[in-house]
Amino acid sequence: MKKIINSEKAPKAIGPYSQAIEANGTLYISGQIPINPETGTIPEGIIAQTEQVMKNISAILEKAGYSFANVVKSTCLLSDMENFKAMNEIYGKYYSENPPARAAFAVKGLPMSVLVEIETIAVK
Repeated sequence: MKKIINSEKAPKAIGPYSQAIEANGTLYISGQIPINPETGTIPEGIIAQTEQVMKNISAILEKAGYSFANVVKSTCLLSDMENFKAMNEIYGKYYSENPPARAAFAVKGLPMSVLVEIETIAVK
């Protein structure tokens, strides 16, 4: 059975998709970009943007009854691989023990010209 997950503490979807879907004990979180859900603004710089993305992911995980400890896979999309090191430092704070599997790619462009987008899968 499929359950739609929406958190008011994460930005609303900017297209025809859900923030997250839970099915059979697995949570699939759509790629999160660094929109501050309270202000609708995007912070400047890769460090602040990665921090906001991780806060958005945290809000969705919490709403669904999961935590970062449940995350098994992340996909990180970057506008430029020059930002990989800084993104990795912030990302690593959230996965200090038993980090999930992960892929990281540089892409030609991201929605709203952000620097980072992260997709997440968690399992109970």
